[in-house]
Amino acid sequence: MNSQFHKGVIEMCVLALVNKRDCYGYELVESISKHIEISEGTIYPILRRLTLEGHFETYLQESSSGPSRKYYRMTAQGKTHTDNLLNQWSQFKSDVDGLLL
Repeated sequence: MNSQFHKGVIEMCVLALVNKRDCYGYELVESISKHIEISEGTIYPILRRLTLEGHFETYLQESSSGPSRKYYRMTAQGKTHTDNLLNQWSQFKSDVDGLLL
């Protein structure tokens, strides 16, 4: 699969998961890797960029099983961005399915 397409889909998955609830990085890796082959090295640059772009904000939370975890929370701007991307994805998927099925 084209690597840019793959990265775009993974970014959309990250946005969709954080839109549902606050998550920490490794939790996202585990969730996504159940469906798509990825590595930690793929997720963290996406998280950094989405945070810098204002789609996420972060906070630390104590963990009973180790050091504090950095959680990512969706901002209002991020919610709008995610909703737009998911609408575009839905239309794209429908168009492609119309050609292939």
